[in-house]
Amino acid sequence: MAGALKYMVDEKGDKTSVLIPLKTWERINREYMTLQHKLRVLTSIKNGIKEIKASRKSGKKLQTLKDFLRESNR
Repeated sequence: MAGALKYMVDEKGDKTSVLIPLKTWERINREYMTLQHKLRVLTSIKNGIKEIKASRKSGKKLQTLKDFLRESNR
C-alpha cells in the first residue's frame, strides 16, 4: 500500500493531501463504519448501565425485557 500513496505538496514542500487507491479507501471506509457501529453499541450499553444504577438509587422501576420485547413486536 505504501507505494501506492501519492502526496500533494504546497509550494513550500509541505504535504497537504494524499491520494490513495479507491479500493484502499473503500476498505478504510468500511472499517471506519464498523468502528462507528461498535462505538454506538458500546455507548448504548454504557448509558443503559448508568440508567440502571440511577434507577436503583432512586427506586424507579425500569421496563422489563419481557415487556420491551412484547412492545417491540407490535
